This record gives sequence, structure tokens and C-alpha cells, in this order.
Amino acid sequence: MSLVVENLTKTYGKQVAVNQISFSAQPGEIVGFLGPNGAGKSTTMKIATGYLPPTQGSVRVCDHDVEEDSVVVRKCLGYLPEHNPLYLDMYVHEYLQFIGSLYGMQGVNLSDRVKEVVSLCGLEPEQRKKIGALSKGYRQRVGLAQALIHNPSVLILDEPTTGLDPNQLSEIRALIKEISQEKTVIFSTHIMQEVQALCDRVIIINRGNLVIDRPLDELQSEEQNDLGEMQRVEVAFLQPIDEAQLQSLAGITQVEKKYQSTYELAAPLEREDIRPAIFQFACENQHVLIGMKPIIEENKRNAGASLEEIFRSLTTTEVNPS
Repeated sequence: MSLVVENLTKTYGKQVAVNQISFSAQPGEIVGFLGPNGAGKSTTMKIATGYLPPTQGSVRVCDHDVEEDSVVVRKCLGYLPEHNPLYLDMYVHEYLQFIGSLYGMQGVNLSDRVKEVVSLCGLEPEQRKKIGALSKGYRQRVGLAQALIHNPSVLILDEPTTGLDPNQLSEIRALIKEISQEKTVIFSTHIMQEVQALCDRVIIINRGNLVIDRPLDELQSEEQNDLGEMQRVEVAFLQPIDEAQLQSLAGITQVEKKYQSTYELAAPLEREDIRPAIFQFACENQHVLIGMKPIIEENKRNAGASLEEIFRSLTTTEVNPS
């Protein structure tokens, strides 16, 4: 394995930022590392890259311990932080030569490698410009180039597509996909469409705890099956009613208030149509029913929506570490 995280914990006083998480990643794999703000994603990445020490646990990169062999690990790692730290007064070509020299590269080897990453990252038109004069998209390309200059085995990208327009997103996505053919890529983002387009596997953490680690296609398949087995109906009454009354209807497994007097009801698909029972309930309890319609599941039209639903369900409830 290129990257192995074992029982990693990071605390700040009494606050637990990362709580005994473990996972691994192998060459040729793009792993989506997801979680809400404050979940511990950036902390985990900073520990993995040697910028922060762990409180407990360990991280190994290419069989080297991050704490014990930090210099060797840095040679194996490429890192693009969330806030891309660039020297804005330097020229692109000059900056990449400087970063390469920090890794001990020099002479013809350094010059050739700078040319390679400039070409790989599509920086040829801008390589003679100052970094401060570049667009957000090209600055991200420079950030990727500096992470790649020493040809690392593992690439850790923290929110690499933040603030990019759709064209820039597409370009950076294609670049990451190309890079991943020979490297292990850990990719953090809040954009579910990026995960859908890029990742082979998804790891989700919440409040410092790992809540899921699964192949993307398997995760989506399970979610689609689960949601596909439900029938959902939107019901509108003239006046708000007690949700507990709706929950008591036979077969109803979920009641969600959508508006002031509109509710979404769900029941297993194998049960008979729940609409007659809802109509009878309204009559018996003298509730004025003004509308009722079936809901077409969003996830059946868009796989990305099911991934978003998975993310919400796992990060808006109490954490139950797996």
C-alpha cells in the first residue's frame, strides 16, 4: 500500500479533531476523502504530510513512518493544501525550478522535469508570467505542478477545485485523472459531482470519526437499491396536523414536514399503494386534504444526487463509527 493510516488520533486539549481513524490507499487509486467543515479532513492530511504531529496512531507512506522518516516521506509525497501557498512575485518557471531545487534536483534533470510538469499541467502559455498575474485556474495548475515536480508516488490534494469555473473544473479534473494512472491520489472536496467523476473509493469522516470507507460504485448501488424500494407521496392539508398521527398510519416508515401543512410520507415499495389509506385517514379525522402526488426519486435520474444523499445522511446524524 502507498498510504496506510492506523488508529490516527489528534487532540487539541479536550477537543478531539481526529478520533482513531484507519484506512489505506494503493497505487492507481483515487480516493475521495469527504466530510463537512470541521470533520477533520485537513487535519488528517496535514498529519499524513508531516505538517502536524499525531497525538496517537501512525501514518506510513511507501512503507516509511511519517514521524520517524519525515525527510524520506516528503520525497514520496506531493501535497496541494486547501489554501494554495504560492510566491506571487515569482515567475512560474522560476518558482518550479526553486521548488525542484528544494528536493535536491539540479542541472539538466531539474530543467527537464520543469518542462515535463509545465507540459503536463498545461502551463506553457503562462510559464513566463508572474504567478500573481495568473487566474485562479492557472494558480491551481501551478500548485499541482509544484506537488508533482519531484515525481512523488502519493499525491494529496485538499480542495483542489475550490473557486474554479466549470471550464477550469473540467481541465483540473482531466489532469488529476491522468496523473492518477501511476500514483495514489487522496482527493478532498465538497463537490459531489467531482467525486462522481474522479473517485474509485469514498471515505467519509464526521466529527473526527470514520463513518464509511467503500468503493464508489458499491456505495451508489446500495443507496439506489435502498431508495428504490420506497414509495413516496407528497400530501398537502388545509391546516397543519400532528406528524405523529401520520407516522401511526400502517406501513408509513418516514414522515417529513416540507412546508407549513405539506408532508412527505414514505413506505416500502412492496406494500400496496398508500394513497387510499392517506385519503381514508383524512376523512376519518376530518382533515381537509387539498393535494396528494407521488414523488419521483431524484436518485433515479442522477447518481450524483444519491451520493449527496449518502453524505447528508452520514454527516447530519449522531456519529456511529464503523
